[in-house]
Amino acid sequence: MKYLPLDPQLFVKNRERFRAKMKENSIAIFNSNDELPTNGDALHAFKQNSDLYWLTGIDQEDTMLVLFPDNPDPKYREVLVLVRPNELKEKWDGHRLRREEAQAISGIGTIVWLDSLDALLQPWIHDAENIYLNTNENNRKANLVPVRDYRYAAELRSRYPLHNYFRAARILKELRVVKTAEEVKVIQQAIDITEKTFRRLLAFIKPGVFEHEIHAEIMHEFLRNRATGEAYGSIIASGDRARTLHYVSNNQECKDGELILMDFGAAYGGYNADLTRTVPVNGKFTDRQRQVYNACLHLHNYAKSILEPGITIGKYHEMVGVEAGKEFVKLGLLTEGDIKNQDPEAPAYRKYLYHGISHHLGVDVHDLAPSFHQPLPEGAVLTVEPGIYIEEEKMGIRIENNIWLKKGGNVDLMKNIPITAEEIETLMKA
Repeated sequence: MKYLPLDPQLFVKNRERFRAKMKENSIAIFNSNDELPTNGDALHAFKQNSDLYWLTGIDQEDTMLVLFPDNPDPKYREVLVLVRPNELKEKWDGHRLRREEAQAISGIGTIVWLDSLDALLQPWIHDAENIYLNTNENNRKANLVPVRDYRYAAELRSRYPLHNYFRAARILKELRVVKTAEEVKVIQQAIDITEKTFRRLLAFIKPGVFEHEIHAEIMHEFLRNRATGEAYGSIIASGDRARTLHYVSNNQECKDGELILMDFGAAYGGYNADLTRTVPVNGKFTDRQRQVYNACLHLHNYAKSILEPGITIGKYHEMVGVEAGKEFVKLGLLTEGDIKNQDPEAPAYRKYLYHGISHHLGVDVHDLAPSFHQPLPEGAVLTVEPGIYIEEEKMGIRIENNIWLKKGGNVDLMKNIPITAEEIETLMKA
């Protein structure tokens, strides 16, 4: 790992929170992700299962976690399972964790090797009445590949058909939404790296640079600050390409008079940042660009002002939509008649703002989230990212910060990152 060691209490607390939700006499088993092939004998870069990482901090393949709070042997109430280090494999693929290293990262005292697990696990399961197994219950899930969690669940249900089975994901979905102070501290580190990167870009961008050159500057600053890399594929979209929400080609020239929308974030310590800023390529907004930018910033600030514990995402989006309609009338994009006669199922503002305003953020960029109809809890971390996309003017603007919801007043984790048109112009002129 590139990042500095994290406080293991982060993961100790997460496991305590999960155990408190388990039924009596239950065992919970979590698996790492698969190593996935590309072509020939090559593998994709390994990406750990987010739930396993959230519980252990271990970022290594062939890892398992077993929680059995009622195990008659206290030593085995919390067990981390690792692949046994192999000298020959390490010559090719590098170091694998030793017991002491894994204990320091996770705060788990009992480490067993994967090749010795079966003999231990069977009597534990025989002693338990209930088994918690994990699946991916992210509402945005689209991948139907039978990954390790699903294969393991099928295998265990076949071997032990008379136990009671429960969904670990149901608990994790509730817990991962609420971020502890330790988690937010790591998110803030990812954000601080992202801030350094944005300030670097403001000094670099000028007419004639290519989007991929800006992308290279991002990667340079991320890696020199110990980021694991990108939280997601960076979007560097100049001109009309800014209206493509997931534009990742990043291969065109940035021209004088255009705006450039940059949506990027660093990954650090298993957690993510997610920033969007839109700046003038030549360092100076035109009058119309400034007008639309300030309207987007107004929507951003309005959304932040109403996003609080207790509101539902559905109600929040509805309120921001109403405000967006007012702003679009002021910009000359809509008329009062458009608003009055709009279809409630397809409100008029959607022509110029066609995505949601916020998503949860954490170990996953689109982190686990409750239903649109459930009140947001204190402690959630969400993005706030309204945008205005005008096809007729070949213009796209989005402004995004990351917010930690608190009852006494939310914390804007990106409050130090330049956001006003004046701040951006001043820094680009320097």
